[in-house]
Amino acid sequence: MSLTLRWKQFINNDASSGIILVLSALLALVLANTPMISAYYYFLEIPVAIKIGNFEIAKPLVLWINDGLMALFFFVVGLEIKREIFYGQLSDKEQIVLPFVAAIAGIVFPALIYTALNYDDPIAINGWAIPSATDIAFALGIFILFGKHLPASLKLFLLSVAIIDDIGAVIIIALFYSQDLSTLSLIVAAVGLVVMFILNRSKVTSQIPYIIVAFIVWAAVLKSGVHATLAGFAVAWFIPMRKDESQSMSHHMEHKLHPWIGFFVLPLFAFANAGVTLVSTGDTKLITPISLGIIGGLFIGKQIGIFSACWLAVKLKLCQLPQSVTWTQLYGVSLLCGIGFTMSLFIGSLAFEDQGLAYQTQVKIGVLIGSLLSAVVGTLLIRQTGKKSVTSNSNGQSNNHASKTQTLQNQN
Repeated sequence: MSLTLRWKQFINNDASSGIILVLSALLALVLANTPMISAYYYFLEIPVAIKIGNFEIAKPLVLWINDGLMALFFFVVGLEIKREIFYGQLSDKEQIVLPFVAAIAGIVFPALIYTALNYDDPIAINGWAIPSATDIAFALGIFILFGKHLPASLKLFLLSVAIIDDIGAVIIIALFYSQDLSTLSLIVAAVGLVVMFILNRSKVTSQIPYIIVAFIVWAAVLKSGVHATLAGFAVAWFIPMRKDESQSMSHHMEHKLHPWIGFFVLPLFAFANAGVTLVSTGDTKLITPISLGIIGGLFIGKQIGIFSACWLAVKLKLCQLPQSVTWTQLYGVSLLCGIGFTMSLFIGSLAFEDQGLAYQTQVKIGVLIGSLLSAVVGTLLIRQTGKKSVTSNSNGQSNNHASKTQTLQNQN
């Protein structure tokens, strides 16, 4: 098999983006703990500027990644959520109850654990939302790699929880991590969205006008004090969408951008934000209330919140377990939801944006350890339940075959 064919097969694998994400984070960790650390930070601090007349955006490269490329990520997230709400998994009211309850509990419980450990520190408490996030690329990648024999309905449950979790993250960022609002910039952004609405209703089929106005909205939001990534999410809701995917601009944009998000934007974000120096870090820094709150929230809060909420909802007959799914399998997915990584690092960068490297180091340590624990334990459980599922199916098929053979013998 040629290298080109192997690469195409790897790219088309749903788990491949998660693998590249892991490799990017590991590379950042290696560079941050070797003599290459100065080159690593030099790369992140490269100044990049865009100037049109008196309007100028000048930021180091790391902020262009966090404010610019991540806005593109949230744009694709918005397109996916809109599609799922109107035509997908989230359009079925009966199927949405369980993942909705799970996602809400998966946001609340980690936040409570973090708050319990940091309530007396007015600065540290700003990070309460960090362990509430789920990294869909990591979680889904692990499920696809090690849960091949598990029911498809369990994968849909995981996707639904992650999507609702993303909606929660957007709301949290908008409400709690926006500051010093500029009325003029917000008005410009609002006018831009109105223009996109008019383009949509006028059935404009060219993508160029939407892209130009979307850039203006992003720039206005960037200057407004509201985090720029929210512009990407808002713009997505004004892109024309049709049930017929061949006629849908929304589907075409999502399809074209998805590989760029999975293989460039998120890996670059992981590389820029996962680098934490561990060589000179003492034990005291590893066990701060901030890092412990994040670890406890991701590894303990997520699994307890999601699983207990699902159990209670099913016992109260508000909903049912997904078809062919066992409680053990659901618990394994609850663990995978504790992989916060990308979104947790992102919220952490917002929570302690003005606090310096020490706070960001605590965030990174907490997110890496909490996500790693959730990934390892979740993988072991998912893999084990997958093996049991295969064994059970094999035994069932053998019993059916034996029963049919015995029946034929009796007839003869």
